[in-house]
Amino acid sequence: MIARDNGTLCVSAPMLIANAADLLAAGRDSLCSAPPAELVLIDLGQVQEVDSSALSVVFAWLRTAARQGVGVRLVNPPASMLSLAELYGVSELLPLA
Repeated sequence: MIARDNGTLCVSAPMLIANAADLLAAGRDSLCSAPPAELVLIDLGQVQEVDSSALSVVFAWLRTAARQGVGVRLVNPPASMLSLAELYGVSELLPLA
C-alpha cells in the first residue's frame, strides 16, 4: 500500500473511497515518524486508480506533515488526480515537485 524508501513514500494502492481510511492511516504513520524539517516525497507513480477521496487523503497528509514540521512534495501524480484537482479548484494547493 505505502512503502517507505529513505525520504520517499511510494504509494502503490488505488486511491479510492474503499481504502481511503487505510491509506490515510498508513500515510500519517509514515509522516509522523519522519524527523522534523525533513522533506518527504510522496511518489504516486504506481497509483492506477483515483477518485475524489484521493484528494482528501492527500490534503489530510499535508495537514499531518505541517503539524509535524515535515515538508511534502508530490511526485508522479496520476493525470486523473490532477484533473480532479483542477475540476475542484484546488490544483494550486498540491505541492508538486
